[in-house]
Amino acid sequence: MDRAQKEQVVEELGQIFESSGVVVVARYEGMTVAEMQTLRAQMREAGGAVRVAKNRLAKIALEGKPAASIADYLTGMTVLAYSDDPVAAAKVADAFARTNDKYVILGGAMGDTALDPAGVKAVAQMPSREELIASIVACIGAPASNIAGAIGAPASNIAGILSTLEEREAA
Repeated sequence: MDRAQKEQVVEELGQIFESSGVVVVARYEGMTVAEMQTLRAQMREAGGAVRVAKNRLAKIALEGKPAASIADYLTGMTVLAYSDDPVAAAKVADAFARTNDKYVILGGAMGDTALDPAGVKAVAQMPSREELIASIVACIGAPASNIAGAIGAPASNIAGILSTLEEREAA
């Protein structure tokens, strides 16, 4: 890799560290190519990506970035999982780590906040953006359905009373 390619990699990594909602650093020593492809596919499906880069270049790219706290995790065979959604990469990384013991989460960063492995796990348990939007929409729609039910309830009560009265008269 010549100097121009290294500069390009540093620039790409800098963009990743600056624009990503979350970056997860993990050790992947001993993983097969098929396992890595599975991880990449799962991450892509969730809206994230996986990147393997030289630790030295990643540390250079981290200088002055919000995620600079993860520089200490960049030793040995490390892989970066990242996404714009602050939860997606952490969810996929945590789920993959549970099924593959060769993939070990070292930590990560969520903006300026450094995350240890427990922090990544806590972020992974948070609801995603889509889940939050769905729950907000449900909360907004609930009062309207309650009002509609309350308005319709007296009419059904009156109808029930009338049918009971008719049954008594017929008997």
